[in-house]
Amino acid sequence: MDRRTRYSPEVRERAVRLVFEHEGDYSSQWSAMVFIAEKIGCTTETLRRGVRRAETDEGRRGGLTTVERERLKELERENRELRRANDILRTASAYFAQAELDRRFR
Repeated sequence: MDRRTRYSPEVRERAVRLVFEHEGDYSSQWSAMVFIAEKIGCTTETLRRGVRRAETDEGRRGGLTTVERERLKELERENRELRRANDILRTASAYFAQAELDRRFR
């Protein structure tokens, strides 16, 4: 059974927006996250990750944005596929080259 609860993107966006709007009302951003996470019914860590991701996407914090991270995963997947295809072609080439050498000439 999957113990993780998935929150809809709308709920995540609303929670993150609430943290940004109300962080001035609390002594720290963490205090705001604790209070809002409690009200929404998610864990503080889930909300913290959402806030950090939003800060990165908005340019407030360094790191790869969500779009850049997805593009990087796509490129890494493509790279793996190309390496695999090259290995297959290299093996096939060696096989056919050996077959050509073993062939009898008339």
